[in-house]
Amino acid sequence: MSDAVSFPQINQILELTDDLEINREWVEIPLGAESPGVVRKLENGKLEIIVDAGVPFEEWLGSLEAKIRNVFEVDA
Repeated sequence: MSDAVSFPQINQILELTDDLEINREWVEIPLGAESPGVVRKLENGKLEIIVDAGVPFEEWLGSLEAKIRNVFEVDA
């Protein structure tokens, strides 16, 4: 994967968070991918999703829901 996150990829991520009923206003997706990627809750309560540059996007996206759920389980 490249180090840049495309708008179609951002839309795919937002569709997933929509399905999880997470308001888009509470999701931050940086335009730069990193290795490793990160899914975490920020101090302001927002969910930060940094795409993993070291994994093919579709593969990474397939694991994203579990990572998001894990963030909220840890928080509970």
